Amino acid sequence: MLPENYINRKDMLACVLCKDPPCTKACKKMDPGKALFDIWFDNADIAALNLPENNVCAKCDAHCEDACISSRRVPIQRLMSTLHKVVAPEAEIDVPEDYKRLQCDICGIPIENPFLLSSSVVASTYDMCARAFEAGWAGACFKTICSFDIHEASPRFSAITGDSGSIVGFKNIEQLSDHSVAENMEIFRRLKERYPKKFILASIMGQDEDEWESLARLCEENGADAIELNFSCPNMQEDGLGSDIGQIPELVEKYTAAAKRGANIPVLAKLTPNVATMSPAAEAAFRGGADGIAAINTIKSIIGVSPYTFVSAPAVKGKSAIGGYSGNAVKPIALRFISEIGQNPMLKGIHISGMGGIETWRDALEFILMGAGSIQITTAVMQYGYRIIDELKDGLNYYLNQMGINSVKDIIGAGLDSVSDTTDVLERDSVLFPRFESEKCIGCGRCVISCNDGGHQAISFENRKPKLDGSKCVGCHLCRLVCPQNAIVPSKKRINRAT
Repeated sequence: MLPENYINRKDMLACVLCKDPPCTKACKKMDPGKALFDIWFDNADIAALNLPENNVCAKCDAHCEDACISSRRVPIQRLMSTLHKVVAPEAEIDVPEDYKRLQCDICGIPIENPFLLSSSVVASTYDMCARAFEAGWAGACFKTICSFDIHEASPRFSAITGDSGSIVGFKNIEQLSDHSVAENMEIFRRLKERYPKKFILASIMGQDEDEWESLARLCEENGADAIELNFSCPNMQEDGLGSDIGQIPELVEKYTAAAKRGANIPVLAKLTPNVATMSPAAEAAFRGGADGIAAINTIKSIIGVSPYTFVSAPAVKGKSAIGGYSGNAVKPIALRFISEIGQNPMLKGIHISGMGGIETWRDALEFILMGAGSIQITTAVMQYGYRIIDELKDGLNYYLNQMGINSVKDIIGAGLDSVSDTTDVLERDSVLFPRFESEKCIGCGRCVISCNDGGHQAISFENRKPKLDGSKCVGCHLCRLVCPQNAIVPSKKRINRAT
């Protein structure tokens, strides 16, 4: 049996994160749907602290569980009781009363928090941006404005899903805004009139220097706070656009300079990850006058090749195409590029707007620690909606208060010193053994299988309990990663190899 103080992730996998949750409608004393949403997005402390002081779930009839529409009933009563009995008493601080610590800026322009919608379908109309602003997003990078004749394919999305059915990796073959330039300028004017304190980042793509310059000028004249230059879209029909530009530093510099001639507001260059290193293009943008770098855009990809039709997804009348890959799966690649820019001495002080696989406040924090001063999100919004802004703000704000950090700006780039682009800096003379927590172990033997067939045969299995052989263990920690119960943790001290 699992101990009572363990919130099992598998219990949460059954939750489908409903709109207008039936479990909440069935409960007269609290909001279980919101608490489940908090847990899903790494905010269990906040969920626990927002519960009623007395454990109202302890003796109720669990009508919330009866109302659950998931095919596997979520054990809401047990989860809520665990929050109340275990998580709440361990919480170090109360829920903060304000969000002042989240206030920051983009190139000197104040924003209320670091979170913006990134340039995509999630920020493509007046109504969508207005609803996002009302929900609490600090701003939006509007879907890329251009003068091209845009006709989209159908379908144009596909995905790889995880154990919960949620999207892990997402592919799109979508292009740019299908509204005219004039229509988009009208949207900017309306948004800025109604939401003067929200940050409007105008993404543009031109075909030549004159067009980059004129589009930048138009966006400034119609209310944009800054310009983002799309040098990175992988889905353009014609050569010489999007990511084709981002792979050629000379073009990045030329078109950045053109946009700077057209606008006095800050200009950010959005760069492609479809390169070996991003610094050459980033440095070129800086030479062209860029005030910031936005990264990363989607990664060129193929997914979901059908074993029956032999066509990859999404299939459009028997054909498909290489498209842009996003979602949580690309986060490690995005962080690598963000850290590269953050560590580049030639780019010191430049604003970095980070994106790529961000779903939770913890994801966002990692980007900030690697040098990002603002955060942009698309795929998580497509999956969970604008409502995730509450989880992002609440979680990051709670963390800052808990750590005694006065401003999110104080930790931008704080993790860069720990990163090296080579492994020769790593200490290799000691071993950190794993430690098995018997109260959590259910005796599945997954650690034994992985160590035997993918490791160093250092774990034996006796009476359905793992036992470590220290003479064979090299401290790779594969066992920790595969354990479905999180029952394996690092030991508290390193052992010198010589001993």
